[in-house]
Amino acid sequence: MDYKGMIILQTKRLSLSEANLDDAHFFMELMNSANWLQHIGDRGIDDIKKAENYIEDSLLNSYRKNGFGLYKVLLKPLMEPVGICGFVKRDYLEHPDIGFAILPKFEGKGYTTEAALATISYGFEVLKFPTIFGITTEDNHGSKKILDKIGLRYIEKIKKRRIDQSYFYILK
Repeated sequence: MDYKGMIILQTKRLSLSEANLDDAHFFMELMNSANWLQHIGDRGIDDIKKAENYIEDSLLNSYRKNGFGLYKVLLKPLMEPVGICGFVKRDYLEHPDIGFAILPKFEGKGYTTEAALATISYGFEVLKFPTIFGITTEDNHGSKKILDKIGLRYIEKIKKRRIDQSYFYILK
């Protein structure tokens, strides 16, 4: 598979890299998967141009502005995109929060936890974050389980914008 994008980190089974505009088909599939729509929300990414705009406006802009963002999770050795994992800097949170999502056909294989553990280490060791947050909706039991596995601890429910009554986690 022809690969473009800077690799940020690697695990035994995965590589995490910056996204690029050539990833539009992958992001369109991911963002229209059942779990994404249920737990993250419909972003209206229903064609390639909208997917490219999302990549540019959200992901590439975050890399430039913050020096980090959500990264594409690639399954070795073919470098097949299976999900995303990385950090988001939200205006209403003091510290970045970890985010992740995976295509349904790759769920239950430990890839998300593996990527999230490596991402947490990268956040503390390379990016020098003093604190990492995590947020998830109340009914997203899979995400809550992963946040617990990677060491984040539940603090409180928060009510901000579209994440009404979400669970709020912290790792210092």
